[in-house]
Amino acid sequence: MAKARRAALVTITANVNGIRAASRRGGLDWLAAADADVICLQEVRATHEQVHEQLTSSGLAGMHVAHSAAEALGRNGVAVLTRNQPREIREGIGVAEFERQGRWIEVDLDTALGALTVVSAYVHTGEAETPKQEEKFRFLAAMDKRLSALRRRASRAKSHVLVTGDFNVAHAEVDIKNWKGNRDKAGFLPEERAYLDRWFGAPGAAKRGPWCDLGRAMGGPGPGPYTWWSWRGKGFDTDGGWRIDYQIATAELAARARQVTVGKAPSYAERWSDHAPLTVAFA
Repeated sequence: MAKARRAALVTITANVNGIRAASRRGGLDWLAAADADVICLQEVRATHEQVHEQLTSSGLAGMHVAHSAAEALGRNGVAVLTRNQPREIREGIGVAEFERQGRWIEVDLDTALGALTVVSAYVHTGEAETPKQEEKFRFLAAMDKRLSALRRRASRAKSHVLVTGDFNVAHAEVDIKNWKGNRDKAGFLPEERAYLDRWFGAPGAAKRGPWCDLGRAMGGPGPGPYTWWSWRGKGFDTDGGWRIDYQIATAELAARARQVTVGKAPSYAERWSDHAPLTVAFA
């Protein structure tokens, strides 16, 4: 039997809910077995030394590591692991308020599909009608500005951009099981969702945005597939989740996407994070 042809590029995004905890639960083994070219991590919650210690003792030991740690120990943290050596690494979203929060890292790579910029992002959770929510709105505004800059840069260079991560916003009603009960909660506020409308196009609208939401484009009309379920209650067993983890791409890269998979664990006991990894295969 002929061996199946490997995708030209495989990318994964995963909120690991702490890299050390994920390692203990088998998460790094899962990621290593996926054999991806690019792995983007959020909520790493570790120092550079701790990250390298975990990776060195795992099947990911051969990957190149770009990591942005938070100044506050045990918080946030984003990383991009790559099979190929990056040409350039940039930390931060370009706003002083967020520079030491470990929420944004960019990597420039040469890939089988051409020059590619990959971003791992971790947007604030927020809390409606509090200063935490105002901070989240400021980050989303900074993200909007940076996305526009990345698109302009890619257009000039004739390259691709892939932005991944935990955006902590569900775009449409099909992206959250209990949407009616969460209309006034952080993660599903109209003001948050308006940013995603700007990037992807409003749900049901004929006009598309400048970015393609690969999870929705290749995941069918919904509801789901969801990527986050609370550790508490029966949400995981009843699939009472949220779709808040994304891989979004510029148009030419999106046209090369062939398969999107949500790696939901077979059972609650086998979970290694409260998020499921999102995998995209490009041809």
